[in-house]
Amino acid sequence: MQNGHTVVSLRQCKRALAERLDENTKPIHNMNTTTQNPPQSNPPIASVLELGLDIDLQQITVTVQHDHQHPKPPQSFTVPRLVAWVQDQVRAGHCVWTVYESCGFGYTLHYQLVAAGAKSLVISPVRLNPQRRRKNDRLDSRQLCLRLSRYLDGQKDELPTIRIPSLAEQQRRELGRQRTFWNKQVRQLENHGRALRLEHEFKTLPSGWAGPRKWKRLLPELSEFLRTHLEAVRSQIVSAKAHLERLGQQIEALVTEEKLPKGLGRLTLSLLDGEVCDWHRFKHRKAPGSYTGCCPSEHSSGPNQRQGSIDRHGNKHVRVLLVEAVWRLLRYQPLWHARRKLIARMKAGQALRKKTVVALARQLAVDLWRWRTGRASLNELGLITD
Repeated sequence: MQNGHTVVSLRQCKRALAERLDENTKPIHNMNTTTQNPPQSNPPIASVLELGLDIDLQQITVTVQHDHQHPKPPQSFTVPRLVAWVQDQVRAGHCVWTVYESCGFGYTLHYQLVAAGAKSLVISPVRLNPQRRRKNDRLDSRQLCLRLSRYLDGQKDELPTIRIPSLAEQQRRELGRQRTFWNKQVRQLENHGRALRLEHEFKTLPSGWAGPRKWKRLLPELSEFLRTHLEAVRSQIVSAKAHLERLGQQIEALVTEEKLPKGLGRLTLSLLDGEVCDWHRFKHRKAPGSYTGCCPSEHSSGPNQRQGSIDRHGNKHVRVLLVEAVWRLLRYQPLWHARRKLIARMKAGQALRKKTVVALARQLAVDLWRWRTGRASLNELGLITD
């Protein structure tokens, strides 16, 4: 009889558990509607909705996971429909989390989701499933949803989240990147003019050939055919350089009242401030050094330690600006503490000199962070002001 009672009690427990599961798995949201709620006698229980988003220009593939249940099948949304659906879920009392990979679409969707009441995360692009040789929007959306669930459970390494700049920070950073873009355009146009003359006259053009003086000297040497085409190229170069001049003045004006170290330059400091956005984002000295991507790569195991070239895992624009600034500081800042420590290595071969400059660039990022956050003065760093 004892076994019989045990069987009966197990059946009762299973039946009660099944009834609870049925109640918990009832749909509390409908992704196909955004304004109508299903008729219920009791209000739905607040829960956590985790959304993995794979973004495309025409549509967004969304996978939803309700609490710790199995993820729902992916669905396609337009941006307005997704934002409206998120608003409805937030009004119903649910906590909505979203995640998507950063891409060329910027942070507009992030701003819209936050305004709708969601808690949005943006991550750097990663290989979501290294085991499978399949990749599509639906699989990526599902993997993002699963990683978000584990991230909210405390496994913070699942998502490499990035800091979202404010609209003002994003626009200031774009000034420097527009300057880089137009610099490349000028070089491409100048090289195009040289290629034209090489092809048709087997001669080249000097550096800065689009300047007024050099162009005036070149005109008698050019054929009528080549002159016609080079004049069109030159007009574009002149226009691009004028725009570059305006951008430079606008960028330098942001730090006009600063007292700067000699050799750093207002333009360089303003560009660095724009790329970093906020120096207070770094909590310790290792963070700005790592942000530059100038840290050595490593492949070590046990007692064997092997370090290689820099990992380049950071902001490439900041890295370029720092390396350029270091070459100037080596000339104009003889008392800089980092220079005094590593100057002996600069007298070795060229390969070691380049490695030393990269190490100094990483140290310069740390020193700028200490200066811009008020942790140290320029005198304490050994930097001479203008």
